[in-house]
Amino acid sequence: MTERVVLAYSGGLDTSVCIGWIAEETGAEVIAVAVDVGQGGEDLDVIRKRALACGAVEAEVADAKNEFADEYCLPAIKANALYMDRYPLVSALSRPTIVKHLVAAAKKHGATTVAHGCTGKGNDQVRFEAGISSLAPDLKCIAPVRDYAMTRDKAIAFCEDKNLPIATTKKSPYSIDQNVFGRAVETGFLEDIWNAPIEDVYEYTENPATQREADEVIITFKEGVPVAIDGKPVTVLQAIQQLNERAGAQGIGRIDMVEDRLVGIKSREVYEAPGAIALITAHQELENVTVERELARYKRQVEQRWGELVYDGLWFSPLKRALDGFINEANQAVSGDIRMTLHGGRAVVTGRKSDQSLYDFNLATYDTGDTFDQSLSKGFIELFGMSSKIAAKRDLA
Repeated sequence: MTERVVLAYSGGLDTSVCIGWIAEETGAEVIAVAVDVGQGGEDLDVIRKRALACGAVEAEVADAKNEFADEYCLPAIKANALYMDRYPLVSALSRPTIVKHLVAAAKKHGATTVAHGCTGKGNDQVRFEAGISSLAPDLKCIAPVRDYAMTRDKAIAFCEDKNLPIATTKKSPYSIDQNVFGRAVETGFLEDIWNAPIEDVYEYTENPATQREADEVIITFKEGVPVAIDGKPVTVLQAIQQLNERAGAQGIGRIDMVEDRLVGIKSREVYEAPGAIALITAHQELENVTVERELARYKRQVEQRWGELVYDGLWFSPLKRALDGFINEANQAVSGDIRMTLHGGRAVVTGRKSDQSLYDFNLATYDTGDTFDQSLSKGFIELFGMSSKIAAKRDLA
């Protein structure tokens, strides 16, 4: 029986060439799997037909936008997940979504191997292969670009030699990955970290320096889930999409950073994630109102570790699953409304309202009606500072 390989297929030049390349190098039949996580571009049926025309024996396409939003983006919002305190895990979140569909297709078609188009220098190879091995330990993984030195020049030559139905002409100077949660841009002139990004780099966001009217939005959460925008019910996907438009129109969500890749190098990345940044900003502030102090302090440590695990490709790991349980529990009281002004590249919180609020006006006020018993503070301070005071007496003697 001929071996079968499931290929993560995008419809572009490299993965189209991979179909024939894998067949020639391994003698296996190739099943192409394309997953829509809101990246836009061509119709899924067009991509499916192209895969078949390039030599795939089967081609599957999946509209996974809602799945991606509900099962991957939402946990990141609940976790306020920002890798290195800045990056909302745009690409890292989409990879486990795609992995699930690749593994399902491998089981369905009796494949022994899963292939992807990643290089040996990036994070995505780890995310794909660690994810696949967690869901299906018996599956093998190959990466033609990495394992068979499939350079772009070789890919173009192969495409032209086989007369594959895909354009091989103009190539973007950037490497771009995008989905509904955001967009990642790297390479080209951006590799010189002294070079500033130009407006051509951006698609999801308008120039924040352009003069325009501010946009006020109210986001409603229920147990950490965004459920309404300006009082109108939304799914998680709709919340992201609507805020991509509204926050993007105000230039919100642009990130230019040098980040620590898992493989040990530093990489300059330009991101735009308007909806993600707006939702995480709102969610963080609602937590400030509704989450008890010690839980909130500890959750910030969990958030950092959660983001590192997801960035590093360990979505399906036991620790990540365990932290999910903590994060979901910590979000039980995160319900209410956050009002934000979107303007000038910033999402600024201007109002908070929650039935679960821990903010007590009568305790917080400095005016008449204050119910805070200030006479308790003197003794509290003496006890709180006692261990330091005792140590100071010894050390200063």
